Amino acid sequence: MEQTLSSAVGDVKNARSVLRSRFAGCVGHAIEWFDFSIYANLAIFFSGQLFPGDSKEVKLLAAFGVYAFGFIMRPLGGWLLGVLADRHGRRAALSLSVQLMALGSLLLAIVPTYDRIGFAAPVIATIARLLQGLSTGGEFAAAISFLGETAPSDKRGLHGSFLFFGTGIGLMCASGIVWLLNGSLSHDQMIAYGWRIPFVIGAISGVFAWWLRQRVAETAIFEEARADGKRTMGSVRELFTKHRKPVFTLFGIGICGTFAFYLFGVYVPVYAIQRTGASPSTAYAAGSFALAIYTLMHPFFGMLSDRVGRRPQMLVFAGFYTLFLYPVVLSVQPTFWSIAGIEIFGLVLYALFSSIIPAVLSELFETEIRTVGIGLPINLVIAAFGGTTPFLMTWLQSIHHDNYFLIYVSVGSFITLVTIWRMKETNGCSLID
Repeated sequence: MEQTLSSAVGDVKNARSVLRSRFAGCVGHAIEWFDFSIYANLAIFFSGQLFPGDSKEVKLLAAFGVYAFGFIMRPLGGWLLGVLADRHGRRAALSLSVQLMALGSLLLAIVPTYDRIGFAAPVIATIARLLQGLSTGGEFAAAISFLGETAPSDKRGLHGSFLFFGTGIGLMCASGIVWLLNGSLSHDQMIAYGWRIPFVIGAISGVFAWWLRQRVAETAIFEEARADGKRTMGSVRELFTKHRKPVFTLFGIGICGTFAFYLFGVYVPVYAIQRTGASPSTAYAAGSFALAIYTLMHPFFGMLSDRVGRRPQMLVFAGFYTLFLYPVVLSVQPTFWSIAGIEIFGLVLYALFSSIIPAVLSELFETEIRTVGIGLPINLVIAAFGGTTPFLMTWLQSIHHDNYFLIYVSVGSFITLVTIWRMKETNGCSLID
């Protein structure tokens, strides 16, 4: 009787620990992505305040150039924070990443305008984006390792889905706040000071996320690996000499996922405004609506993958993007339902992928190399294909050839489709070496 009671108490404590971990991971990741994405959402307003140029288009290109430049730090963040996570624990890396993100948001919130301090304004904005790029590069991989290692092996898809569930909440809040501000403030007020408000919110929220992450325990799988005294923990040399196959698999599957996130999760409202003249209020309302649907799909798709496997969902995602992305995006009109429909097409398909990619990536690598193994390669892909998305789309729109970018994305989707077709199913594999 005492043994049964003790076991029941242990189960309750373990359940509470898992729930606390999921909450900290989900909320912390939501705040991370709120902070990171509001830059792209607000660039159309602050570009004229912080950057020099002869026209609005030149200033917006400069703002998105800094957005892309910030992605240079993502591979460095994946490497440095990945090594930190593999050698000193997932929690340490997650706490540091959210501090860096909050600092970047604070700098953007208080930076004086170009008219007041000249070229120091874009320099400060660039430093802020570099800090945020470093943060995001380390956050993604550490969060995946943390979620994968604390999930039951038969429910890794469901538990891993909370990562991008948090991402969806962050993106939805970013889009929603920009929409609310556009509805509450005039265009001149948005340009004068309204764009700073979300950055202030992001900086304050980052402190809360840090507090949450300080309260969670380290993963048992990591503690076991560290106790075994493995000497290669976090070794980049080991990663590229003994783990080349999963690295190249990650490169291949990451291309379409990266395009999908930055095209549909961040840029489509700006694209609709620039291409069709849609009002910012309409575009961001449609984006927020689609992001809400995207977010809610994650637990369902995560559970589905635990039953049918990871590969079928990813094949549907990459296949539909390869065939239909080009005509769907070019059909955009300046109405709520047109923009929302295109966003829902892209984001629901992407949810098939993003809901399970944390499980897939955690299943590709061994414990002592897991975080840096995920963080460095995926952030190289994101730096190459993700950070350039808004800049390329804006530039190609300015010369009336935005369809070229959609062809480029379709080719990337086909590469991902072939990679997924050739990879083995990872569902149910053990994370313990």
